[in-house]
Amino acid sequence: MSDCVHGVSYELCRETADWLMSQTQVRPVVGIVCGSGLGGLAEMIKDPEIFKYSDIPNFPKSTVHGHAGRLVFGMLKGKPCVCMQGRFHLYEGYPIQKITLPMRVFKLMGVQTMIMTNAAGGLNQDYKVGDVMIIKDHINMPGFAGVNPLCGHNEDRFGVRFPCMSDAYDRELRRLALAVGAELGFSDFLREGVYCVLGGPSFETIAECRMLNRLGADAVGMSTVHEVIVARHAGMRCFALSLISNKAVMDYDSEERANHEEVLETGRLRAEQLEKLVSTLVGRIEKNNNCC
Repeated sequence: MSDCVHGVSYELCRETADWLMSQTQVRPVVGIVCGSGLGGLAEMIKDPEIFKYSDIPNFPKSTVHGHAGRLVFGMLKGKPCVCMQGRFHLYEGYPIQKITLPMRVFKLMGVQTMIMTNAAGGLNQDYKVGDVMIIKDHINMPGFAGVNPLCGHNEDRFGVRFPCMSDAYDRELRRLALAVGAELGFSDFLREGVYCVLGGPSFETIAECRMLNRLGADAVGMSTVHEVIVARHAGMRCFALSLISNKAVMDYDSEERANHEEVLETGRLRAEQLEKLVSTLVGRIEKNNNCC
């Protein structure tokens, strides 16, 4: 059986990783993925070396407003990092293996810990716009229909055929983030909950929001989970947070309408606190996957 699924093979990932390592001396141990309107995290990186996705061999192109489409290498709080300013989504039309390709490239470059951010709709009625939810677990709705980035031939050089997902979001990193948030005075808007991923690009119906909330989801979005699955398969630790950028419409009498502009605006308003939280967290992560 071919070890290539939808044009993504170990060799292709290796080729991309080798090209990047030939272009930069930075050997990242932390990878960061910036969600909609949250690309300012990359601006905190010292001595940045920037590559457009369109210039990187085998990389997809980011097509969504609010996603700059750049890979930024450099130092953040003394740690060599790589930061994705913009990610890829199922609704852009790429195969799921293609949108998660960066995770495997980062693994081959030496990344040990992945930090993901996204903008999400709040399903939990106690959540407010501007809250930040640390993800403790996920519901992978596309996965129920067989849309999983690990489908097809398993590449043993990355990980096992049937990886465990009960520990997908690292407990120690979550505890550390809550402690850091308390130190920074962010406890009043910091939450911990379950994220549900859908395919998009249409926002959820009222009936879908009600169903997801009853299933146990606190927030809903269109990203992150696929990346986490591939990163965990490859043995990287994962930490993820959602900026609650809008409240999901749950009432048929409501006049509110979900829209992408609201998502970007909330990102701008909460950007400084998010950057402080993530950068402080990075500074507390030790090499070899240990937390302070």
